Amino acid sequence: MNLNKDIKPVSYFKSHAADILKQVNETHRPVIITQNGEARAVLQDPESYQAMKNAFSVIKLISQGEEDIRQGEILPQEEVFAGLEEKLADR
Repeated sequence: MNLNKDIKPVSYFKSHAADILKQVNETHRPVIITQNGEARAVLQDPESYQAMKNAFSVIKLISQGEEDIRQGEILPQEEVFAGLEEKLADR
């Protein structure tokens, strides 16, 4: 992150919105919008946002799987694959 380019006050954003949008989409770096010296928003390009959401989804699935293991909610591999094969055969 280049702090000089990636943190902008809301007043700058208001007057240079198109330039900032171009920068965000070209560099794929988010821009932090500040108000009264405090961070208030983050502007991010759609591709990076989707990639971030996908990464969070994977992390959430891993976390849920780890919790299942801690709770003892597990099945042997053979049982899982047999169930999948059965479901696929029913199609």
